[in-house]
Amino acid sequence: MGLRAFGFGDAGPMRQRLTALTLVGTKVATGDLWQQGYLDEGEAVEEVGERLAVLDDDDQVAAIIEITRVEKYRFAEVPWEFASAEGEGFTSIEHWRDGHRSYFARHDVDVDDTSIFVRLWFRLVETRPA
Repeated sequence: MGLRAFGFGDAGPMRQRLTALTLVGTKVATGDLWQQGYLDEGEAVEEVGERLAVLDDDDQVAAIIEITRVEKYRFAEVPWEFASAEGEGFTSIEHWRDGHRSYFARHDVDVDDTSIFVRLWFRLVETRPA
């Protein structure tokens, strides 16, 4: 296939929920910390027009997405527009920040207001049968 592949969040219920939100078009954005998600992993930041394979819990391709927008912001400057586009039910930008800080803390990653966060906007191109 030749596409970079990834799974949303942690395997299990989180990944299943986030993948399902993508498949129905509710989730149209995602992101990661610049340091941990890219620099430490030796990964290049996605580019507009790049297509990615979204993996399910069994590492099977559930969908193909296309990146439509890429932005880097300090964590404290991530706007509500992005948090809402993640489609995860956050009720405010503070709720989004608390949820993401909690997620990263479970992985022993400290996030402060100056941490760089890479924001990816995407569109669903193709779904694959389960």
